[in-house]
Amino acid sequence: MQVQRADFPGAEGQRLAARIDVPEGLVRAYALFAHCFTCGKDIFAASRIAQTLTEHGIGVLRFDFTGLGASEGEFANTNFSSNIADLIAAADHLRQQYEAPRMLIGHSLGGAAVLAAASQVPEARAVVTLCAPSDPSHVTGLFRQSLDAIRSQGEAEVQLAGRPFRIRREFLVDVAAHSLEEKVGALRKALLVMHAPSDMTVAISNATSIYTAAKHPKSFISLDDADHLLSRKDDAIYVANLIAAWSQRYL
Repeated sequence: MQVQRADFPGAEGQRLAARIDVPEGLVRAYALFAHCFTCGKDIFAASRIAQTLTEHGIGVLRFDFTGLGASEGEFANTNFSSNIADLIAAADHLRQQYEAPRMLIGHSLGGAAVLAAASQVPEARAVVTLCAPSDPSHVTGLFRQSLDAIRSQGEAEVQLAGRPFRIRREFLVDVAAHSLEEKVGALRKALLVMHAPSDMTVAISNATSIYTAAKHPKSFISLDDADHLLSRKDDAIYVANLIAAWSQRYL
């Protein structure tokens, strides 16, 4: 496996930092990986899944959304719409430099983002969600104690995973404006929904909603006792191996 660093212009023109995990030998297909809310391309789940997928001949581009990790921009200026636009920009980069992504993989809010963006990546034949919310506004529950302050003051600093982030009123308005049910129903791509029944961050009912809204071909795999971030190495490797086996039919 080779890991190549890259960068490309995001939704607002800022440079987004990326890594491309490329298999040794023949590449069956490329996938685009979207990380979880306020996470980054190098979170354990993203790196372990990408590295394991290369063993199955799948190259993976993972990148930091605007304002996160090594990417430029201010997180406070981003929203769900800008995440979707960043994903489209990442797909364009992969298309121009390597090959268009034939699979989209999204973790948590990244899963909601790939569902929303999938129709704008025509070459993608398969979509995978990992512990994803069925409604993007679900993410506001992570800072519900600050919602009144954000609405009244226009913005507020919140603590997420022990780190401070500034959330603006525009974020709340934007995320509330997105509905995934119609997009999932019109996906016209193979869908794999993966979720842990004991997920304490995004309840398993979200997976049920996504799966119910989707048309066939669709599949659901329970992740047993995995946590929301898939922080255990064995869980991330298990997920990657299942994605590789499932996607063979579609890639």
